[in-house]
Amino acid sequence: MRITNLNPDSDIGASAWMTTIDGHTLLMDTGTHPKREGLASLPLYDKVQDLEVDAIALSHCHHDHVGSLPVALRYFPHARVLMTDLSYFIVERILHNSVNVMTRQRDELGIREYPLYTHEEVDDRAAVFQGFGYRREIEWAQFPKSTPGQRHRGPTLEFFDAGHALGSAGILVRGRRQSVFYSGDVCFHDQTLLRAADFEGVKADVLVMETTRGNRAVSPTFKRSDELNRLASAIERVLARKGTVLIPAFALGRSQEMLAFLAQLMRAGRIREQPVYIGGLGRVFTEIYDLQSARTNRSLPSLKLTNALNLQVLSATDFEAMSLRGGKICVLTSGMMSENTGAHALAQRLLEDERHGIFFVGYADPETPGGRVKAAKHGERFLFSPSVGKLTRRCEVMDFDLTAHANRDDLLGMVADINPRTVVLGHGDHDARAWIANAITERHPKMKILQPGPGQTVDV
Repeated sequence: MRITNLNPDSDIGASAWMTTIDGHTLLMDTGTHPKREGLASLPLYDKVQDLEVDAIALSHCHHDHVGSLPVALRYFPHARVLMTDLSYFIVERILHNSVNVMTRQRDELGIREYPLYTHEEVDDRAAVFQGFGYRREIEWAQFPKSTPGQRHRGPTLEFFDAGHALGSAGILVRGRRQSVFYSGDVCFHDQTLLRAADFEGVKADVLVMETTRGNRAVSPTFKRSDELNRLASAIERVLARKGTVLIPAFALGRSQEMLAFLAQLMRAGRIREQPVYIGGLGRVFTEIYDLQSARTNRSLPSLKLTNALNLQVLSATDFEAMSLRGGKICVLTSGMMSENTGAHALAQRLLEDERHGIFFVGYADPETPGGRVKAAKHGERFLFSPSVGKLTRRCEVMDFDLTAHANRDDLLGMVADINPRTVVLGHGDHDARAWIANAITERHPKMKILQPGPGQTVDV
């Protein structure tokens, strides 16, 4: 078995792993790097362009795992594209939205390489997309080797619920003698809607795993319910002083979890029933969450967010002009307050007024507007974004640990349960991977730990 790391950098970037087993080749994920632009954001497909790829398997539909799929299909035009059936309902909308964003960035920022693909290309490529249920073994090699009168079964793959976002999956690939499990992004605790990952019974010779929170210790007394209570109290404080609440959140996953939480607060009478303002893409994925609730391993399966809440869809331009009086709640993309988004437009108006509150419920890179807001102290003047310049932070800013990624001790539990001979570490920065590697070595000294760099191939 050979595995190549195609992430162009050694951090959380463009997830893409090329795996060759039993003479057949599978590409697992086709992400784009969130900190890079243009061609530099792509996985290192040119390093493996001579391979004949049988199939592409997607773990889930966040951009850092799926954002370059049409580009990958240019390199590997004969590959089948396999994903969970829940991801199948999402993937085309994600890719079409990417085209829109890239086109805007070309026009506004002068990035000539954008868009990396077109709406027409997404539509053309969608014909080879196929969705499957969890725990169903699928043959993915297009031409299994056979002898006259006898057909040898080709390698298979199976999706397991990863609990991270709608449709997310770990991928188990079985060959004749070896197996590899790719964790994707995984969450081992229940969220408000989605239940924890279900990897029960998974065993593999090789484990390719994320390490996102490897450098973050969690207090033994930590409770997610306490964080939710802190968030509820913060929202109550802002509304009591007639301020506006902004919760920056990714359109897929975080937004729906926050909307479900707000619906619970309104149902319990902790906050009054009132409109919740969201962006158009968040609304699209919220409707898909509702439509697919019966097929999803989730809490509150009867809760339909579009019925329980008065959702109001506004554009980024609308948020530049809307009245901020009377107390409002906004759950807006992007989670990192990228420029030309509703979250960026609204945050610019909220930051210098102490009535308002900005509450983070997920990761924000320090080099993004959201990351700079997190780091700014009250009363400090700081650079918000290149387009806005410097602002003084006077509003209430809080950060809540409501991650959809596994904590590092849970990742170590996964290693123990799967019990691989070899562990391949990725999707985490240097410190995160180093902590996980040392912890695995201490607990399982016979396990081999590999950390292939960008474009590096390892034999396992």
